[in-house]
Amino acid sequence: MFCYQCQETKGNKGCDTAGVCGKKASTAGLLDLLLYVAEGVSFFTEHIRPMDIDVSTADAFVRDALFMTVTNVNFDDEAIENMIRKGVSVREELKKIGRAKHEVGTPCTCKLPESSRYMAGDSEEMREKAKTISVLNGENEDIISLRELLIYGLKGAAAYAHHAAVLGYEDQDFYKFMHKALAYIAWGELDGGTLQAMVLECGAQAVNVMAMLDKANTETFGLQEITSVKRGLKGGKGILISGHDLLDLYELLKQTEGKGINIYTHGEMLPAHAYPRLKAFSHLAGHFGGAWHEQQKELPLFAGPVLFTTNCIQKPGESYKDRVFTTGVTGYEGVKHIGERPGGGEKDFSALIEAALGSPDLTPSDNGEFTVGFAKDTVMSVADKVIEAVKSGAITKFVVMAGCDGRHKDREYFRHVAEGLPKTAVILTAGCAKYRYNDLDLGNIGGIPRLLDAGQCNDSYSIAYIALKLKEAFGLEDINDLPVAFDIGWYEQKAVAVLLALLHLGFKNVRIGPTLPAFLSPNVAKVLIDAFGLMKTDTVENDLKAMA
Repeated sequence: MFCYQCQETKGNKGCDTAGVCGKKASTAGLLDLLLYVAEGVSFFTEHIRPMDIDVSTADAFVRDALFMTVTNVNFDDEAIENMIRKGVSVREELKKIGRAKHEVGTPCTCKLPESSRYMAGDSEEMREKAKTISVLNGENEDIISLRELLIYGLKGAAAYAHHAAVLGYEDQDFYKFMHKALAYIAWGELDGGTLQAMVLECGAQAVNVMAMLDKANTETFGLQEITSVKRGLKGGKGILISGHDLLDLYELLKQTEGKGINIYTHGEMLPAHAYPRLKAFSHLAGHFGGAWHEQQKELPLFAGPVLFTTNCIQKPGESYKDRVFTTGVTGYEGVKHIGERPGGGEKDFSALIEAALGSPDLTPSDNGEFTVGFAKDTVMSVADKVIEAVKSGAITKFVVMAGCDGRHKDREYFRHVAEGLPKTAVILTAGCAKYRYNDLDLGNIGGIPRLLDAGQCNDSYSIAYIALKLKEAFGLEDINDLPVAFDIGWYEQKAVAVLLALLHLGFKNVRIGPTLPAFLSPNVAKVLIDAFGLMKTDTVENDLKAMA
């Protein structure tokens, strides 16, 4: 195997025997094969698109296949194999319809890549085929680097597109770009200039997809409201829900209402408490735990069942594995999985609820409160106060500290930066990076909290939106003239999509850490550094001076 798509890849070079994330070589290989099949599906989708054929099945498959290959989403070989077989079936059906649409006697002269002809065999045959596929396939390291940058941006954007699609919102332009890009990759004769253009276009698509997801969330669950969230447990029966899928949470809340079970959020589910339609449930009781990488320490302390709705799952410890459930594209070998919604219906959480009722009561705890709900609509409702605070000098800097958290000890850097920023600086955050510092009492500036939590990683769109509106309010020509600095932690491919979105919007001098991505070749990294001012985080002292 070889994988270097996440920040924690071994030695910042690449995992080559087993994933630092916990993936076995066989699992990583099957995920590579799934992506390979998705490329073949996209190639054929592009080939038949001019024939006016319905490709919605291909849209959904490729979108979800991309999401399934994001780090910490799926560790279940059987589920991945089933997805590979589904992809081959989707491709063959499209091929069959396409042939029927061709004029009789008109030969197909297109060059078909092997990925559009691969036929899935049994498990052993899949594993053998997977060994022939590697992200390092190719001769030019810069082409490989650009190709992988594009693929990882697509994976992140596809994850956000999946969340929106669950709520009934889809973007056909994104699907078209997704297929165009993967079909080009499948074709194999890659050009650096074309790949660079596609990478930048991926950033534009990521902006649109995140805007769509913001619309989906707010139109479905209401505009976020400033909300204090209890950090701890009430006692009694409880279920812990992790991940990002707000519809899963909503349906679980409905199905547990009146049953004497409290629902607690974990990880990236914290912002759910800010949505009116979710917070209306009185048994949405609070938040337990911190960032995703702490779950092996924290989940043994939660006596009830735990539901993982999307990515951010780790290998479950033996003390709590029998209490873990997954759903959606998420999976782990040996863990109970809750199936998809029947047409027009809800997921059936009865097994999860039964497990909660049969579990011991939770041990009460009180670890204070979090304050959430500072998405774009909340902040813009007090834009006049924010603008006046900037004009008066009460606020001298906005520091965007969004992104992902991770296991590396050097991520304590972000806590030290938060502590060391001047009292006139406001932190804008989204994603699980906030768990490094959201327990700090940073105070406020004229009633404006110095820590504004916009929500999940996809809510980084809110931060960009706020910056764009401030640019308009101040009448600036260049968005980089705003008093805004970026100090972002990254871990996986959704963060790559967010980074490409920021670059597309014209933001420069973005710091990311604790390392630059291993998949950036020296030449590609130099292009990003020279053209956009992309930089790696430095020491706390140096970066505080630079951001002052």
